[in-house]
Amino acid sequence: MEIVDRSPDEYLDSIGDEKIRSQMRELDALVAGAMPARRRVLWEGVFWGGTQQSIVGYGDIVQPRPSGESVEWFLVGLARQRRHFSLYVNAVADGAYLGQQYADRLGRAKVGAASVTFSRVTGVDLDVLQEMLGRADQLTPPDRPRS
Repeated sequence: MEIVDRSPDEYLDSIGDEKIRSQMRELDALVAGAMPARRRVLWEGVFWGGTQQSIVGYGDIVQPRPSGESVEWFLVGLARQRRHFSLYVNAVADGAYLGQQYADRLGRAKVGAASVTFSRVTGVDLDVLQEMLGRADQLTPPDRPRS
């Protein structure tokens, strides 16, 4: 995946289903509001598992890889999958991803290592989600200047 010239707003505007577009806009505003100083860009390409994805990325980090070079990545990513929304929260505290630490408070969400997925925005506790995103912002150094 890589950062593309297309803006996150162009991507969100292109979502054909009005209900899904509205929920993505709500989630986008929530993430951006919890992390106001972070860069917001669109990532596109083949994601893990081999699927083509568009992900709104907030903030940037350098993520070490167990086998190979470190990669530039987003601190938080927002994506729409076929049947659910995904938030990728790449922040760790006390040796565990934040999603895992907040899992029991998020509501109707499935939590993986760095992913939080849910089928409807109304099933998730948005206050807890915002708290988790604010914590991710606090734990992570500011975005690096880009040339």
